[in-house]
Amino acid sequence: MARRRRFRAAEALAALLLLALSAACGSRLPESDFEDGTRPDRTTPSTAGEPIRVGIITSATSPVGGNAFTGPRDGAKAYFEHLNAQGGIDGRPVEVRLCDDGGSGVGNNECVHELVDEDEVVALVATTALDYAGASRVSRARVPDIGGQPIGPAYDTWPHLYGIYGSLTPREGTTGWDGELYGGTEVYRYFKREHGARTAAVVSYNQSASAAYARLVEQGLRAEGYKVVTEQVDFALPNFRAVAADLKEQGADLVFDAIDSHGNARLCAAMDDAGVEITAKVTNVQNWTSTVADDYQDAPRCRNALWATGSSRNFEDTDQPAVREFRAATEGLKTHSQWQLEGWAAARWFTEAARACADEGVTRACVDGWMSRSQNFTADGLLLPVSFEHLAEPPETRRACLSVARWQDGRGWVSQGEMDENCFEVPQLPYQP
Repeated sequence: MARRRRFRAAEALAALLLLALSAACGSRLPESDFEDGTRPDRTTPSTAGEPIRVGIITSATSPVGGNAFTGPRDGAKAYFEHLNAQGGIDGRPVEVRLCDDGGSGVGNNECVHELVDEDEVVALVATTALDYAGASRVSRARVPDIGGQPIGPAYDTWPHLYGIYGSLTPREGTTGWDGELYGGTEVYRYFKREHGARTAAVVSYNQSASAAYARLVEQGLRAEGYKVVTEQVDFALPNFRAVAADLKEQGADLVFDAIDSHGNARLCAAMDDAGVEITAKVTNVQNWTSTVADDYQDAPRCRNALWATGSSRNFEDTDQPAVREFRAATEGLKTHSQWQLEGWAAARWFTEAARACADEGVTRACVDGWMSRSQNFTADGLLLPVSFEHLAEPPETRRACLSVARWQDGRGWVSQGEMDENCFEVPQLPYQP
């Protein structure tokens, strides 16, 4: 069975943490501010008509700016509103409790306390937290956290947490395998096989998080036999014109980056000014949005060389029934994004678990039991098959598939091949989150 790539946590984080690491690492609430979390499940069995309460934790306001993390929340909310309009789960509406953790560990612990202990939600859905400091408490309370975005290592560390892309790690309180996670090289293999790319540039800031992610990309590219060109710019005063000139001189086929969205737009503008011609400017799922035309308005050539890769079906693929349903239910949103679609898929995942528990009772324990047995979930084709295993040792190689789309003016994001056919047997390389 096809497996998704495991570098996605670093990819989702790279463009965000650059401006936020020092601001987001505040102190955490003391243990005494919470109950033990080991008490019995206090959520009650199903009662006809009574709401089923779920929680969504989002870093809606954070040091990296507004709306950076709200996509999954908006997608999940839209799904539950759509579900409730159709009668809910066996006649029971889903009641959504939202909590903005502000992008800090303190705020995250407060949200966990509010939703888990006070509101007694059955589950958390589509968690998207810059600093998931309360993850251990969610796990200790045995609250299933379903379809969260793995911005940090929590979903590869704790039981009862089920990230949107699945996990193979033991998840017994230690991250990955002895503190290491593993990622595949399928993105680099794809561009090498499908487009003949041989030279790849990696652009980063002279900042620790940016430089660390750049090294991770470089490692994968070299494993696939690329000539790698490294470009680093000053975080405070980046000289993107010099980078663009060198990219042209080096003849790069691909450009990867470990910089923020604003920096990417400036880099693209500099590349257009310098006349840089590339096969692809490769970005990740978080930047797979409908706002590209505005974000890159000063760089039409680079804009039309933007490619995105991920593990979910392109939100523009309205020929697919599941995507059409998502788009119809989210018509009221000003923009659309891949993260919104993944939040929608997370809410759908919870709904399947809750429906399976309708007879026994929609409790934390039942929903968690169903999730722990969940294998090859696709949200009706919106996701590559998601599973949870507990491998004692990391795999040396894996068959990995990926969703690929390219931006084209006038058409938006255009899918490149079928995501369950863009598959490769690739090595798994270790990294420390």
